[in-house]
Parts: sequence; structure tokens; C-alpha cells
Amino acid sequence: RGGKKKLYVRKLFFFFFRIYEEGRESIPEHPYLFETDVEICLIGGSCKSPIERFWNGNSTIYILQKAQCNEESDPAEESKADDAIYASELLPKESSGPAALSVRRAKQLISLYTMVQNPNMTHLKINDLVVLPPLWIRCDGSDPERTYWLGAEPLKAGNKITGINFYMVTCDGPTADKTCFANLEELKTAHKMKHHSSVVMTKGFAQYELIRDAAIEDTIVESESNIYVDITWNTVEKILETPPLISAATLNITLESGDPRSPVYPLYRELQFLLALAEGLKTGVTEWPELLESESAVELVQEFLSDLKKKLDGYCISGNSNETE
Repeated sequence: RGGKKKLYVRKLFFFFFRIYEEGRESIPEHPYLFETDVEICLIGGSCKSPIERFWNGNSTIYILQKAQCNEESDPAEESKADDAIYASELLPKESSGPAALSVRRAKQLISLYTMVQNPNMTHLKINDLVVLPPLWIRCDGSDPERTYWLGAEPLKAGNKITGINFYMVTCDGPTADKTCFANLEELKTAHKMKHHSSVVMTKGFAQYELIRDAAIEDTIVESESNIYVDITWNTVEKILETPPLISAATLNITLESGDPRSPVYPLYRELQFLLALAEGLKTGVTEWPELLESESAVELVQEFLSDLKKKLDGYCISGNSNETE
């Protein structure tokens, strides 16, 4: 069992290392799939999303989250060393948004990451140990502390690893009650005392969701479409501050094919009609799309074909048997 675990950790290191090496040339636009349940995203300083650039601005970091393509049970109990790591293939489909891992799974991954960065783990036989970028994992808050982020940052002196800083971000849930927060000055004072610093720099961010799953008659119509705005700004004046006009904003748009809220939905309907018409020409049976307007292309073509059929029937009755004509 110990040999399998050692092999597992070695493979994990080389998996992270390969992502890091590929990211030196260009930060990949898509996440990598680890085992069957985890996405690994490499985030660089050029990342357009201000929400994901929270770590030292221009440093590269790993962000781990739940893979969207797998909704089976937690593999923490099921994973085995001999099928630990798959090749870094792109995920089979685009994810609709970040999803969180269980806290138990996140702690397992943090532990493994710590092992591959520990220079004293000589039995792993990892030659030329490289200091990897910091690691952050999205958590689902399923523990009593309601943990939503776990982080680990290797510390180094030159090219040697001297230790690891661990971070845990907890949250009691969304609220609009400003009275339950400490004010900004109290947070600054606590930060100065903890870190023995005389200077505190503040940065704010907010995310506004413009489109989400539609609710129709008490039912949720699931959709991969979403539109939201990431906003960031410097020099925060108070907790839950409204973003000032000088803020930097990034508009993120993902539209599912056929979503009625898409600005190109009429074109989509016309293309669907053409596909139905082409299929009808092959099979002889046409399933007309549902009419949305009184004067649609579907209705006009239906009328045209009906009129044409009447004319052709009358033409055949007249006795003209010229097949070519």
C-alpha cells in the first residue's frame, strides 16, 4: 500500500509540474482534468477576470474545483493509486461556472500538494524538486466551520523550499445585514496587529449576475447561459461598498445554443426550420417547428407547399403525363 501511495504522489507532482511548464509559454484557456472529479485551472497575471487575479496580482496560481462533467459520488473513498491520474486532456464540455469540491476532498488534495513540496520526503525520489505556484481550492462549506476556500503557498529561499503557508477562508453565508460586519477600520487594525505591518492596501471586487436560470410557473428551466460582470477597484472606503465609477469591469457572456434570451435566437429558429425542411425532403415527412409569430417563415412555406400541391394535383388530373416536364 505504501508503494502505491508513493507512486500516486510522484504522479501528482509531475502532473502539476507539466501544467506549470506548459503555462510558462502561454496560460491555457481550458482547465485540466485530474482523476474524474477535479478541474485544475492555471491562472496567470494576464487573466482577464479580476476575481481570479486576487493573488499578488501577477503571480501564477493553481485553482482547483469540481469537474462539471462528473456528478457521481465523492471519489475520495473510491480513488485508487493505479488509476490516479489521467492525461491532461481538455474537458469534454465547457463548464457553466465554477463548482466547489467537498471540504474532505479539498483537504486530501492540500495534503498531497504539501507532500510533493516537502524537500524532506526523500523517499518519493523526486529529483530537482521545483517550487510550484500557490494552490487554492474551492470548497462547498460542508464542514462545521463552513470553509469555502483552502490555500497553500510554498515559501522559498532562492530555489529551495523552506515551508508552506496555509490559508482557510470561511463564510457564514450571503447577507445584506451590514450590522453583522466589523467596520473597515477594525479590519485594518486587526490586519496590522497580526502581520506587524504599518501599511494596509485595500482592493474591492463585486460580481453582478445579469442572466440566470429562468423560472416558469414555479419550475426552473436549466440553461448553460449566463451573463455576469466582474468589477474591481482600489481604495475601499467601507464594507459592502457600491463599486465606484472608476472601477474596472469585465463582462462575461456564455450563451447556450437555442436560448430564447440570446440576441441571435431568431436566426437559430430559422436554421432549425431549414434543418427540419432538409430532413423532410429526405424522409418525405416534415415536422414543422412550433410557430412563434403569425407571419413566420415556417407558415409561409407551409402555405406555399399546400398551394403547390393543389396545383400539381390539378395538373396531373388534366392528363399531362410528361414526366420530365
